[in-house]
Amino acid sequence: MLILRCPAQLQLLEETLRKSLPTTLPVLGTVMTVARGNPASHEVLVDSWPHFGIVLTRLRPEDHRDPRDYYTNQLSVFYRDKGALQAVLEGTEAVTQERAFQILGMQDGLDEAVQEVASARGLKVE
Repeated sequence: MLILRCPAQLQLLEETLRKSLPTTLPVLGTVMTVARGNPASHEVLVDSWPHFGIVLTRLRPEDHRDPRDYYTNQLSVFYRDKGALQAVLEGTEAVTQERAFQILGMQDGLDEAVQEVASARGLKVE
């Protein structure tokens, strides 16, 4: 996954996400915050740029130290392709099995995708 830091990229992403409101709300606020100085130490990740399939926002890994705290290990997601979501959940550095986490998103199918990946790995999802 690519971490977007460039203000021009973040501005373009923000404009793109605004076109898909309200389903982009979970990530749009963080994208706007990061683009305007990032006082909360978040990062914005995409699977590819500029034609992304998924946007993921989270606290920087160095800023959430407790692997059991799923409140600080919160991920927000917007995806265009369910396959991109499953690929991120199945095997990237963005989402690891070593940390408890929660995923926020407003799209149909998010819960089913998470359940499928978890059951394939033998993990418990609450």
